[in-house]
Amino acid sequence: MSTELEFQGIIPIDKPCGMTSHDVVFKMRKLYGTKKTGHTGTLDPMATGVLVVLIGRAAKAAEYLTYDSKTYKTTLRLGITTDTEDTSGTVLSTSENILDKDEVFRVISSFVGDIMQTPPMYSALKVGGEKLVDLARRGIEIERESRQVHIDSIKAEYISDSEYSLEVTCSKGTYIRTLCADIGKKLGCGGVMSSLRRTVCGEFSLDKAYTLESLEEMTLEQRLSLLYPTEDVFASYPVCKLDGFMLKLCRDGAEIYQSKIKTSFPDGSYVRLYDSDGFFALGKVSEFEKGSAIKPVKVFRLK
Repeated sequence: MSTELEFQGIIPIDKPCGMTSHDVVFKMRKLYGTKKTGHTGTLDPMATGVLVVLIGRAAKAAEYLTYDSKTYKTTLRLGITTDTEDTSGTVLSTSENILDKDEVFRVISSFVGDIMQTPPMYSALKVGGEKLVDLARRGIEIERESRQVHIDSIKAEYISDSEYSLEVTCSKGTYIRTLCADIGKKLGCGGVMSSLRRTVCGEFSLDKAYTLESLEEMTLEQRLSLLYPTEDVFASYPVCKLDGFMLKLCRDGAEIYQSKIKTSFPDGSYVRLYDSDGFFALGKVSEFEKGSAIKPVKVFRLK
C-alpha cells in the first residue's frame, strides 16, 4: 500500500449540502490514508459544488493558491433580511414592496464590475486570529472594513416576483450572500441567498469533480489515479529550470540571482522551479542585497 510520502496531488470534490469544508477534508483523510490534507476556498455548509482538496505534500500549496475566478449559481430571495444574509439565519425584516422584474434586472446588472463589500459576520474570515462566525455565534459583532471585489458577470433569470436565479462569475474574496443582501438593500426590500452551488473554481469545474460517495466505492489505487499533479494549481506561473550548482544552491534554500541565470521575472512574482525530473518547488522573486533573486518558498519534491 502507498504511504503518505509516496503520493500527492489535487482532486476537486462536489461538496454536498450540510457538510462543512472541514468535514470533507476529514473524510478525505480517511479515504487517502493521510493526515496531510487541506482545501482551498471554504464553502458554507448549505453550499454545494466544487471544493478543491489537496492531498499529501500538495496541502502545502494552499496558502499560495489564488484561484482568482470562481463561478456560482445562486438563488436570490427578495423581501426578507436575516442576520446571516441567507435563509438559514434569524429573520430581521420582511417586505412585500418588491419592484417589478425590469427594475430588479437593472439593479442586479449594476453590480457588475468593481464593487465594495463588507464581509459578513457569519463567515470564515479571521480577525485577530478568530473566525468572524465564531464571534457571531457568541453574539459579538465587530467592525469590518469594506473591501473591493470584482464581479465579472451576472446572468439573472426570473423565477417569481420574489425569487431570481443568478449565475455569478467573480474574483476571490467575493461573498455571494453579501451580494444578494446588497442587491436587496439597493432595491429597498431586502434580500437573502437561499441556495448556492459553486460550479467553477479556477481551472476546476463541476464536470471534473467527484462525489464522496463515488470515491468511497473505489480502491485506494483508483483514488490515487484521479489526483491532478500539484503543479497544476500553479499553471499560471512561469517556469524556471535549474541544473548544476544553481540547482544545488536552490535545494539548499539559497537565493538564486537572476543575473546569474539570465532571467528577468518581476519582483513579487512566483515561479515554478524545475530540475531534470520536472517541478519540485515554488519560488518567489524578491530584491536582495546583490539584486533580484529567486528563493524557494515551498518544496514539493525532496529528491
